[in-house]
Amino acid sequence: MSDTKLDALQSYLLGLENDVAIAVSGGVDSMTLAVIAHRTLNDRTTIIHAVSPAVPPQATERVNRYAAREGWRLTRLDAGEFNDERYRANPVDRCFFCKTNLYGAMARQISASKTLLSGTNLDDLGDYRPGLQAAVEHGVRHPFVETGIDKTGIRELARSLDLQDLAELPAAPCLSSRIETGMTIDPDTLQAVNRIETLLKQELNPDTVRCRVRHSGVCIELDATTLERLVPAQRQHWQDRVADLFNGKPVDFETYRRGSAFVHE
Repeated sequence: MSDTKLDALQSYLLGLENDVAIAVSGGVDSMTLAVIAHRTLNDRTTIIHAVSPAVPPQATERVNRYAAREGWRLTRLDAGEFNDERYRANPVDRCFFCKTNLYGAMARQISASKTLLSGTNLDDLGDYRPGLQAAVEHGVRHPFVETGIDKTGIRELARSLDLQDLAELPAAPCLSSRIETGMTIDPDTLQAVNRIETLLKQELNPDTVRCRVRHSGVCIELDATTLERLVPAQRQHWQDRVADLFNGKPVDFETYRRGSAFVHE
């Protein structure tokens, strides 16, 4: 099955008239697309990675590592979303302003003849994703969508190409997604979020972890198995550590729920 998907994706890429520039976040979707596109199109491919307070440093390190290994022509840029008051205000459609800044910065960085590509997949179309409208406005194409590949299919592709580290990557939305809708986004808060999540991963090895910042305080979300393993002393230990980083805000624990910091009415 993965061979069929790979053939379809390579045929799609080879059928593009223009050279391509791929927006790479460091996650499994865009990274897998970048590997396949570069191996298929070689020097017709430019990889672009936005370095931002909303992007975990681990993701940037992953992009740099793959760029060196695969021989990518990598461009790093600041998309400038933190200079956009509309983005920092964290409205329901924050992702629209994020992607508008990203794709605009990419377009300014490359020649007009290049086609912009993203790692958006079929599953993404079922979610509320205002960033997709920004993609339409900037002429961005989505190879996985156009070839009928979903998230499971992308992981299959990664495994078939021996990209096991990518295939096993957990979902990792941008750090701004941890901030409850309507709360201002600032780099210091995102740095604290990433710090806590990194420490929790190192010490508890959870399947899933999110550090959510809400109007009511900070919520640490863990997968059910990890949460059940926490004894009262551990909870208190982490509550104290988190509170220290977030100026004494109340800290609670909950079972992981996708998008639980997002308020969409």
